[in-house]
Amino acid sequence: MKQGIAALVAGVLFGLGLAVSGMLIPDKVLNFLDIAGHWDPSLALVMGGAIAVTLPGYFVVTKRERPLFAEGFSLPAATAIDARLLGGAALFGLGWGLSGLCPAPALVNIASGFGDVLVFVAAMLAGMLLHRALKL
Repeated sequence: MKQGIAALVAGVLFGLGLAVSGMLIPDKVLNFLDIAGHWDPSLALVMGGAIAVTLPGYFVVTKRERPLFAEGFSLPAATAIDARLLGGAALFGLGWGLSGLCPAPALVNIASGFGDVLVFVAAMLAGMLLHRALKL
């Protein structure tokens, strides 16, 4: 129960942060990515702020024996930079650059009911199902 409440609070806080920062607005994100056109550097401050909070927090939290609401930490074990990682990063970047949405803001934006957001989320879910079916 505690773990579910903690996840809900973290998710709501994350969603509010996305909304306040403008990360839910695809045009703002696309302008951030358009360094040769109408570049909007404001999201760099958002990302810098996220790193400034996360980096020290990561080191403080991982010094603990275990998380507050779980039996252990779930940290990635893979360290290799391989074709699978690079291909996934390229697909993620292409999707982000073409739509102005990445998965978290898209899920928060479902409530908007905008057709392009719904199409993005449907395509994202189809990609996840395809990945699982092919066991990539």
